[in-house]
Amino acid sequence: MCKTHVLSVKGPKAPFEKTIIERRELRANDVLIDIKFSGICHSDIHSAFDEWGGGIFPMVPGHEIAGVVSAIGTEVKRYKVGDRVGVGCFVDSCGECEYCLRGDEQYCTKGVINTYNSLDYDGNPTYGGYSQKIVVKEEFVVRIPEVLGLDVASPLLCAGVTTYSPLKKWNVSPGKKVAIVGMGGLGHLAVQYAHAMGADVTVLSQSMNKKDEAIEFGADYYFATSDPATFTELANSFDLILNTVSANLNVDAYLSMLRVDGTLVNVGAPAEPDQFSVFSLIMSRRNLAGSLVGGIRETQEMLDFSAQHGIAPKIEVIRADQVDEAYERVLRSDVRYRFVIDMSTM
Repeated sequence: MCKTHVLSVKGPKAPFEKTIIERRELRANDVLIDIKFSGICHSDIHSAFDEWGGGIFPMVPGHEIAGVVSAIGTEVKRYKVGDRVGVGCFVDSCGECEYCLRGDEQYCTKGVINTYNSLDYDGNPTYGGYSQKIVVKEEFVVRIPEVLGLDVASPLLCAGVTTYSPLKKWNVSPGKKVAIVGMGGLGHLAVQYAHAMGADVTVLSQSMNKKDEAIEFGADYYFATSDPATFTELANSFDLILNTVSANLNVDAYLSMLRVDGTLVNVGAPAEPDQFSVFSLIMSRRNLAGSLVGGIRETQEMLDFSAQHGIAPKIEVIRADQVDEAYERVLRSDVRYRFVIDMSTM
């Protein structure tokens, strides 16, 4: 077994503690990764606070993992020691169902094994990236292009693919009018991807505070949703609205901004249910949808696309002893735009 230092919480909303866990012995198709950076995702906070229920404690969050291969199993063919690699939101799936076979492992019918707060197929809890090391099957490891720093690559393993995947799925391309709800950790990446795909991009944010940055990231227009006139002015405007926020929205108001056959896709995950009127859908044949991260092939595609187009998150690198403070700041929206833990500070 491989012992490694981790940051863990004993229970919901408990402070982080430096502890030691044991990673499994390398199997034939396993890769041992020395973790260099681990991003902080809002879903880490939801999980650590047990806001979605089903928390497995003690918990080691983290599914935005960037590091270097330090050892490989006897049958590993894709990677060698020294390779720059990443691990995202899940670490195993059945590999046999229709969704796994088409590269959508996140929808595995047997149940995908999440990087943390999950039970593997042997019944053992998984522990995430707030850790010095991790052992992962090579099929669930991706290669990080050389032009991407490991620190900025880290948030792409969740925030990047979470926004890239639906934009690709709903055929964002030149001539499409796309709105991004929220200019946070997800939204500022969504703007960059939509712009790189050639869309006409509008940001819908609560205030005008981030307008200049949104324009720098590639937005064509920016509106404050705190102004009721925004919804009137933008009625029937968009082919796609990507909602990246974790707060509950006035769904009907946002649906009203869609053109006929337009779609509102949710990737943010509020703890409480949303409500809407079905007439907001049927009167203009609108669609309300959701999207969950992306499969392994798509995650690699996203990384390569990011490298090709110079897309990267704006990050603030923190020490391991600053995670509790970082969680508080995320909840206050006091970050531009993603925290990344330097795991060398463990």
